[in-house]
Amino acid sequence: MAEETIFSKIIRQEIDAPLLYQDELVTAFRDIAPKASSHILIVPNKLIPTINDVSADDEAALGRMITVAKQLAKEEGIEKNGYRLIINCNQHGGQEVYHIHMHLVGGEPLGPMLCI
Repeated sequence: MAEETIFSKIIRQEIDAPLLYQDELVTAFRDIAPKASSHILIVPNKLIPTINDVSADDEAALGRMITVAKQLAKEEGIEKNGYRLIINCNQHGGQEVYHIHMHLVGGEPLGPMLCI
């Protein structure tokens, strides 16, 4: 069984973090150390440590992450100029919290690459 993370506590609202979106599959909230003027994390409610741990049962949650990203980009007013979606995997990929999460980043020019 995967070890519980800070994201699990945010999903259950045991840590005070204003939620931008939550349903039965995913939760979204602002990154505490934003790398752009708009930086939101979208996480599956089920604790999945890395992309390598994803199974076919997780497809609905992963698809929902994308549709929620689209919705939040529109709400943030960044959909027209563009944004970036990033999922890091393991140490060399830059993953710091071992509960998969998608970064929705935008609101300014991001350049050819962004390290998160």
